[in-house]
Amino acid sequence: MAKHKKTRKIISTADNENPEWSKEDFARARAASELIPEVVAAYRRGRGPQKRPTKKLISLRLDRDVLEHFRARGPGWQVRINSTLRKAVGLP
Repeated sequence: MAKHKKTRKIISTADNENPEWSKEDFARARAASELIPEVVAAYRRGRGPQKRPTKKLISLRLDRDVLEHFRARGPGWQVRINSTLRKAVGLP
């Protein structure tokens, strides 16, 4: 039985502002870290230290409806879950 390759027709339009790169363009290309290392380093810094590094990253399974309840109220849902748990166990 012969295997058939699926082929897709590629539709492209000319883009004068962003022309397709040639082999020469690729040969001249350099990594951004070589050209502007301070900018690349700034993006790789990450989040940085927490103001109060007292929280611990865990994995927790919640019922779907509970999760939807907290997420439906917008950003900060993880903080609201933490606050609700603190109240439930009697912590300030």
